[in-house]
Amino acid sequence: MVGMRERKKQRTRRALIEAALRLFAEKGYEETTLAEIAAEADVSTRTFFSYFASKEDVVFFDSEVRMERILDLVAARKPDEPLPGLLLRIVRESLSQAAEDEGPPLRDAPLRMDLVMNVPALQARALHLLFDSQLRLARALHDAYADLLDPVDAAAAVGALTGAAKLAVMVSIGRGDSMEQAVAAAVRAAEVALRGLDSLGGT
Repeated sequence: MVGMRERKKQRTRRALIEAALRLFAEKGYEETTLAEIAAEADVSTRTFFSYFASKEDVVFFDSEVRMERILDLVAARKPDEPLPGLLLRIVRESLSQAAEDEGPPLRDAPLRMDLVMNVPALQARALHLLFDSQLRLARALHDAYADLLDPVDAAAAVGALTGAAKLAVMVSIGRGDSMEQAVAAAVRAAEVALRGLDSLGGT
């Protein structure tokens, strides 16, 4: 059970995230200061730094949590689960968790994507996080299927899956689809990519 102190910390963190995203939408990312975010959340700038090291960290506030969940899914796979089945389950469960989480991960996805596409510093950070997460997942898959996958095969599987799903989401949101439609597009793209992975993992 989460204690009162932890609930207060969660509320403060959520307030900072929502304040930052609101100000980024209203004023622009570069024009928004840390002091303004803190004031909007009714906390001090010092308190901001207790939760985030920079404005960039706010935009990518859920990246590490989502990555840890994915790695947990791989670690907990059934011994006889085929690789394509596991990868599709990762996509579906990751999107489902994002939709069910308290807060704005899916609701504010269009704004966050727009920021990443238009702010150079965020573009660089997004690429770094993408490559890092893909390498971590590839290593986890290689460990899980060490008798079936070599490191290159694991990397190819991860690249095909994440590339298809992420690009599908971007195109879907870019044409004005709802987040539910974007999620469905990601799953459909993952299924297309996975049909090309039938030769991996002994499937």
